[in-house]
Amino acid sequence: MKNKNSQKAEERPSRCPDNSAFKQQRLPAWKPKLTAPTVLSSFFVIGLFCLLVGICLILSARSVKEIQINYSDTCRDCSKLREDSSNWDKECNCSAHFTLQENVTGDVFLYYRLENFYQNHRRYVLSRSDAQLLGQDVNIQNSYCAPFSTYSNGTPMAPCGAIANSMFNDTIHLSYYINSSTAIQVPLLKSGNSWWSDKNVKFRNPSSYNLSSAFAGTARPPYWQKPVYLLDEEDERNNGYINDDFVIWMRVSAFPTFRNVYRRLSPTKQFADGLPAGNYTFHIAYNFPVTKFKGKKQVLLSTITWSGGSNLFLGIAYTVSGAVTVLAGFIITAIHLKFRTKKTYFQRQNPSR
Repeated sequence: MKNKNSQKAEERPSRCPDNSAFKQQRLPAWKPKLTAPTVLSSFFVIGLFCLLVGICLILSARSVKEIQINYSDTCRDCSKLREDSSNWDKECNCSAHFTLQENVTGDVFLYYRLENFYQNHRRYVLSRSDAQLLGQDVNIQNSYCAPFSTYSNGTPMAPCGAIANSMFNDTIHLSYYINSSTAIQVPLLKSGNSWWSDKNVKFRNPSSYNLSSAFAGTARPPYWQKPVYLLDEEDERNNGYINDDFVIWMRVSAFPTFRNVYRRLSPTKQFADGLPAGNYTFHIAYNFPVTKFKGKKQVLLSTITWSGGSNLFLGIAYTVSGAVTVLAGFIITAIHLKFRTKKTYFQRQNPSR
């Protein structure tokens, strides 16, 4: 017998797995026993949990205070001026007034919102150079950046690409009226608004003793008014490729209507607890035209909660999922009870079976 078994083992193909418990899947394993009570109870528990989470998210999102002002119409004259490329040397400023009826307490963020701006176009998304943005080579010529890679005289653009070239560049300041004739500027923070992973991992400035020498031999993109190393003339640490406004803009949106963080309130003096009730004015230096693509621009003031901003999508998604799961549990319960009654009746009529 031993000779026959050893002969059979030798005749087995080499690609067959060993005759072990692990490779032949004979190890002991636990498998749940799916009975009606366990399955139905899991349906109801999961459904009620989703409903509870959804309701909490919706209530949290509705507690966010948000002020939204459309300044596309308010600054219509500036918009017409900016549509003519020959007028870029002329400054155009406009104002938007609003009143807060009650105090807005907590962390307050200032956003800009764009409508009908399609950042998710394939060629637009690819139009960048990650090697350049990591500070590896400011003179890099990337085919994806074309036609915003070099000027006709061969000077490379820094940063290159359509995303960088179309960066939002309106300047927005907020004033608070202490009384009818006296206004003070609301302190807003320019840095610390971007994702940590973006600013510390995906973007780096070229290594040099100063930024101006690091970007020597390059030129700003065509639609920019200043070079990349002067984006923030007040804070040298917020300049170049690690400028917060630039970093936030380079994270493209998947939808044509989106909002980006522009500033956040600095909790000092009268604004230690947020924005007090009263009269305010947005002072806007208009540089970003939107008329040609039928877009609109808004500026928003918003608080945040533990769940984020005033987006109801996640809460509605949880609520709908939970409701569908609970409804499915009731339907399955009704089907189970119906057929179990028939089975019991059949067994009573045919005890031999």
